[in-house]
Amino acid sequence: GRELREGCVIPNVGGGLCQLSNALYDVALQAGCTIVERHAHSRIVPGSMAIRGRDATVFWNYVDLRFAPLCDCQLRVVLNRTELVVALLTTDQRCLNGNSSAARHASDEGDDGQVESCETCGETKCFRNPVALKLPKCSSTAWLLDKCEPEFDEWLRKNRASGDTIILPLATRVSRASYGWNTSGFAHIKSTPAIALYRSISSRRLADQGAARQQMLMECDGLLADAFGRKIPFRADHLVISQNLLPHLWRTGWLGGRTFDVLMTRLPMQDLEQVLDRAAAAHPVSRTLSDFRAPAILRDAETEALAAARSWITPHAQIAALGGNRALKLEWAVPVPEDIRPGGRTVLFPASTLARKGCYEMREVARQLGLSLRLGGRVVEAPEFWRNLDVATVDGDWLNAAAVLVLPAWVEHWPRRLIRAAAAGIPVIASSACGLSGIPNVQECQPGDVDGLVSHLSAVLRRIPA
Repeated sequence: GRELREGCVIPNVGGGLCQLSNALYDVALQAGCTIVERHAHSRIVPGSMAIRGRDATVFWNYVDLRFAPLCDCQLRVVLNRTELVVALLTTDQRCLNGNSSAARHASDEGDDGQVESCETCGETKCFRNPVALKLPKCSSTAWLLDKCEPEFDEWLRKNRASGDTIILPLATRVSRASYGWNTSGFAHIKSTPAIALYRSISSRRLADQGAARQQMLMECDGLLADAFGRKIPFRADHLVISQNLLPHLWRTGWLGGRTFDVLMTRLPMQDLEQVLDRAAAAHPVSRTLSDFRAPAILRDAETEALAAARSWITPHAQIAALGGNRALKLEWAVPVPEDIRPGGRTVLFPASTLARKGCYEMREVARQLGLSLRLGGRVVEAPEFWRNLDVATVDGDWLNAAAVLVLPAWVEHWPRRLIRAAAAGIPVIASSACGLSGIPNVQECQPGDVDGLVSHLSAVLRRIPA
């Protein structure tokens, strides 16, 4: 940043620190603090606090800024995208009613001399000159990424720049399944293999569902976010972040002073928990809807960070709608249509038997319509959940097992099976929570709407030959 030395503004590591000391001094004056030590800058930089006599230079270990509050207080400093915000907080009424004119000033050492800079002094051979130092004249983007999704990878390929940095849990050939990002074209590729290994081992020791697993994943997200933050180049003033890392990066300050985009991998925590609470109210006997909620400190951090984000990037229609003007809606990655055999009149529920996937609604529809139902996953809710119904689990080639796919989910972030079926020409009935609005061969219903689901499915089955 900029440093004032011997009457000139020069670039230097640590330059710009006086923006903080200037703000501290100004706040101290407003709060009526006793100014113990303060030194003005040797020159007045246009646009700085020195123009109003509210500047205070610091330079280790020669000059310092010291002030004494009149009562117990807390110093709060926050750096957002565009501002450095400094405040003194207190509950002492005497200070709240104090008079800032009580502040005592050290001697003002500044003058009105015009400051020179590397752009104006004309000396190009100085070792401080940006050209001589080969300092970059533009900033870069750091991509802080976790699990790879094809829609995000394609957007990355189109928007990365040659000077960008990509930071991944793993950046090796064995990581292609989960972390198969296209890393070509990046100036720097960084990774945190130890944390990736720890998460992998911990994940294998836990059940596929449940609070313990969610708690472990959030713990690992925090470890990844902190490790990623330490690898962000100081020249990177813009970030692209996987959503699971966002609240941790926000809380620990890595996003301060930077703009950022978020790759939205799920609903925001506060919206997700509201959906789960509505589902729990509709199905109070379910044991899978209320077994985990994120800590309030993380939920609030994510809410604040998403409000500060430049863009929400997602192919999911429901999430994009929540993002409003800041949403960047991607197209779903639709596979090449596959050749399939007719599936009779069998209906496929392409998920595990979980309340958030709409299994209670699916069971009621199966009872009303007398369906022959096939399941695309394990029965988790209860062992006898589908008792007295024509139900079987599909192993292997599920695409040829049904004439129609139905997923009345309360929560579904990555509906890959639905997209694959629709591309193959199989009718799909999905809730709006699946985010597939506008995809051909997909009809939408609302979560929890059994009557609407019965109507949609009945109409589809009438068009299928017996």
